[in-house]
Amino acid sequence: MPREKVKSIFKGKILNVYLKRHKFPNGYVTDLEIVKHIGAVLIVPFLSKEKIVFIKQYRPVINSYIWELPAGTLSKGESVLLCAKRELIEEVGYAAGKWKKIGFIYPAPGYTTEKITIFKAYDLKKVDSVVQEDEMISVKVLSVKEIKKLFYSGKIVDAKTISALKMAKVI
Repeated sequence: MPREKVKSIFKGKILNVYLKRHKFPNGYVTDLEIVKHIGAVLIVPFLSKEKIVFIKQYRPVINSYIWELPAGTLSKGESVLLCAKRELIEEVGYAAGKWKKIGFIYPAPGYTTEKITIFKAYDLKKVDSVVQEDEMISVKVLSVKEIKKLFYSGKIVDAKTISALKMAKVI
């Protein structure tokens, strides 16, 4: 198979966009627009078996506040566990004594390489957090019953959060 050509279209802070000539296994050839992403993490932070720390975060791209679990993008060279520990402190002001990796998802494999690794966090302790200027977040501890009510009423719409809640057997 001939070598695939890749052309850089855009280089940004958290993602790069490429145009790539690609030959499918059936012989079809086309140009793909690919968003290369460094990767991310998502944390399901359990205060207890029935209580989970959630955030309501403003997302400027959709100009809306949405319910989410804490998550964030990897820094260059950072391990997924270190990123998860950092994001939990930054976004909700908790540190966890116990971590369990429960899987990963590709949120949009039709156009991006982004891979989100999902963790459960336990034995939470309140710590000081540093709110970042570009994040508008309010923290709320929700019961599993409240989470299910929000989900089944269509108020949890973030795909990575829904996937993580299912993987953690919350919904």
